[in-house]
Order: sequence, then C-alpha cells, then structure tokens
Amino acid sequence: MPNQQFSHLDEQNQPAMVDISDKNATIRVAIAESRVFLPEIIRREFSGGDINTRKGAVFQTAIIAGIMGAKRTPELIPLCHTLLLDNCSVDIQLVNEEAVIRCTVKTTGKTGVEMEALTGASVAALTVYDMCKAFTHEMIIRETRLISKTGGKQDVVVK
Repeated sequence: MPNQQFSHLDEQNQPAMVDISDKNATIRVAIAESRVFLPEIIRREFSGGDINTRKGAVFQTAIIAGIMGAKRTPELIPLCHTLLLDNCSVDIQLVNEEAVIRCTVKTTGKTGVEMEALTGASVAALTVYDMCKAFTHEMIIRETRLISKTGGKQDVVVK
C-alpha cells in the first residue's frame, strides 16, 4: 500500500515527481526567512546598510546569490519542478545580533514556490557566512523557515 502522506512516492514507494498536469495555473507567492547570528567583530563593520569586506559588500552579494539560488532550485532539489519565476526579491536587515534574510518568490504556475523561497534564503545565508568567515567562524545560521505561501489549494501562514 503506498504511503499517502508523501506526495513524492509512487505506487511502488519509489521517488517520483508529482504530476501537476491537471492543475490550473494561479499566482503563487512564498516568503521564507533565514537568520544568521553575527558576532560583534562582524557587526562593528556594518556601515551604510551593509558590511564591507575584501570580497565586497556582503549583503549586496548575498542578495544576488539568493536570487540565483531560487532560480536554480530544481538543480539542487531533485523532485522540484522547473518553474518560470515572475519575481524574486531578497531583503537583508541587521536586527540586533542577526542578519535577517527574507526571500519572496512569485510565479504564475501550477505548483508553489516555497522551495524556491527557502533555497533563496538559505543560499543568501550561506553567502553571508562565506563573505564574513575571514573575520570569524563563530557565525551561526540559526534558522531557515517558511513564513507564508499563497495561491495554491490552501494558503499557509506559519506563526
């Protein structure tokens, strides 16, 4: 008997892409967030809305990396559908001791974009780590989570 809980398993319990051919295209939006703890040695470098290192502007580079990550999600996560993204934006704010990264992805399609938003936020967080590791390796990528998704069978807002 196939496991009905997992949409990515076929009748033989083997991995399979979900068939979305019968679904209608709708406008779908997902927002995900990652948080990176930045030690004081890094926060001291914050000026003019960014952290500048020998590699360049940390947040600007992470924004570009996050957008690129969202666009490449199906290359990283095997059973994700290849989607045409209508929009992807990444916002990074320094809030107390953390870089708070929000990735918002939008498409008009038959399946949601939460994996793209989660990937975008994750790649941006990894880029912040990479750009700042010359200062210290004591950064912590604390969490990556879905904030909301709309436009599918059911809207989700995570508290």
